[in-house]
Amino acid sequence: MSDTPQEPEPLEPGPLGPAAAAGPPPEPLPRAAVAWSVGAVWALALVLGVLIALLSHPPQYASWLSLALGVCVIGAFGAQLATQRKDGFVNRLATTLVGSFVILGLFGAVLGVITLGH
Repeated sequence: MSDTPQEPEPLEPGPLGPAAAAGPPPEPLPRAAVAWSVGAVWALALVLGVLIALLSHPPQYASWLSLALGVCVIGAFGAQLATQRKDGFVNRLATTLVGSFVILGLFGAVLGVITLGH
């Protein structure tokens, strides 16, 4: 026996917090699922734009286009929540909303130019 105190063996640091109980990271969402969840809302925006162009009167274009954008926002949240994946949610939602906004914005620009011609 020696008179010098022995140092305790160092413990390996383990994961702390909620990550310790979470387990392995989930698999990423397949590209086809991302394409379907984003593309479905873009298709909805396209269909709504065509219906507005065909069925609405020129003074009502702006009102209907804003309503269509609201429907696309609700549809985007529904489509992205339906994937049941939190990883990449914000990016998928942003892509969906920006695409819908661009599609309906193009319809608004075209319908505005058509309205000016009358």
